[in-house]
Amino acid sequence: MSFLSGNAIAKIDRSDPRYVALLEFHKRLAVKDSTIWGVEAADEAQTRLNWIDLPESSRQLLPILDALCAKHRDKLRVVLCGMGGSSLGPEVIAKTTNRELFILDSTDPNYVEHALAGDLSKTVVVVSSKSGSTIETSSARVLFESAFMKAELKPQDHIVIVTDPLSPLDKQSRENGYSVINADPHVGGRFSVLSAFGLTPAALIGVDVSILLDSANETKAGFLKDPTDVVDMAYAIAYISGQYMTFCDDGSKMPGLSDWIEQLVAESTGKNHVGRMPIVIETAENSEAFSVMYWGSADIVITADLASQFIIWEWVTALVGAALGIDPFNQPNVSEAKSATSNLLSEWKGVLPDFSPDVLDGDIEIFGVGVDLTDALTLFINSIPAGGYVAVMAYLDRAVDVEIAQLRALVSMKSGRPVTFGWGPRFLHSTGQFHKGGQQNGAFLQITGNSFKDIEIPGQNYGFRTLVAAQALGDGKALRSRGLPVLRLNLITRSAGINQLLESVRNL
Repeated sequence: MSFLSGNAIAKIDRSDPRYVALLEFHKRLAVKDSTIWGVEAADEAQTRLNWIDLPESSRQLLPILDALCAKHRDKLRVVLCGMGGSSLGPEVIAKTTNRELFILDSTDPNYVEHALAGDLSKTVVVVSSKSGSTIETSSARVLFESAFMKAELKPQDHIVIVTDPLSPLDKQSRENGYSVINADPHVGGRFSVLSAFGLTPAALIGVDVSILLDSANETKAGFLKDPTDVVDMAYAIAYISGQYMTFCDDGSKMPGLSDWIEQLVAESTGKNHVGRMPIVIETAENSEAFSVMYWGSADIVITADLASQFIIWEWVTALVGAALGIDPFNQPNVSEAKSATSNLLSEWKGVLPDFSPDVLDGDIEIFGVGVDLTDALTLFINSIPAGGYVAVMAYLDRAVDVEIAQLRALVSMKSGRPVTFGWGPRFLHSTGQFHKGGQQNGAFLQITGNSFKDIEIPGQNYGFRTLVAAQALGDGKALRSRGLPVLRLNLITRSAGINQLLESVRNL
């Protein structure tokens, strides 16, 4: 049975040599041919293709996860420390199944404070990282280790590690007596939702992960038998959509799916100055942009359950990479922001400097051109490159400062341009690759905010307030080095600053 419909299907020419080539790519992908994406990508692809087998191979995890859930059956709260593919997949699983899962994918101290709330004796923490070197996740791990010890609890009774076998984190955790679940090392992070990275937190919150695997397996078997839908999708995205595609969860009963797809597609395709940028919108709207939905009417409509969406989009993204001539499994520009962050932390020696804004307007410090906030926003919108987009990047508390997300639609309405919204620093592991590696036509609006407190990172000479500032300023530096427009607005008092900013944009 077909899962695909939409307005773009009628535009697909299946006699086009490019369609025929995509069909051949599909056949080669089915046998895990690592040369599909070119000679330069072949070595990495060879070590990244086991996601294809996960609907079957991950069944080996079921008894391990059953035992883990039995061990932690007395825990009432699950916290997941992870970034990118380690967190976005589990988050959409939790939301879709109406389970509680706190995702710690931020270094904003106001948000980190929420993760520490509640009864630690009834909390289990999942630390997910392929290597353990991701700065956000490693900082969260030592934070929770310290918190459990201060509460006179044994960290080994409350922390579960998910990582690649023989990684530094794997070795260290096993030596220290932690429960460790190994993931398949031949699966990249953003393709890992059906691996231990996605299934471990899902199982701990009470999701029957065998049902997810059964559904993905059935759907995969279907498109291997008849590849029309997946090849049609890849053709439409590669040759009909253009740079931008809107995605909307509204009415899908799968909240967060578009955020997961955003990371998968943007980070996989946004390199070599080509790519496809998902624009996650709040409600379906009439626009000229190529549209994707999971029900109703759009250019592409994929009516499939959540696990099926996972395997469908992974497969299609791999095919789109082949069509665009890029390696969908690497992320060559993500390390730039990481290096810039590290350099600033070393330069500051653990002490966050005082920064003098170019202009102070009410509760907002302006780091950029303009005599006041209205002028700065107007000049910023006028600086958007031709055919370009805006990325709103909010290094704030996504549990409390939620009204800032309204900025996406407002800036889009006032500028007439595609606008993405990302919570910092988690977008650095998602659209951050596209910003620096995709089409060089973005304009970047950074929103930072003063914190009511700092939280120490055990073993470091800096706290989370300094870390999140280094991440924001480091990424801004990487973007400016490309000659791209960047405006940073710092909120002195967050709630008042958000209100002032939203009102200013409405009045432009």
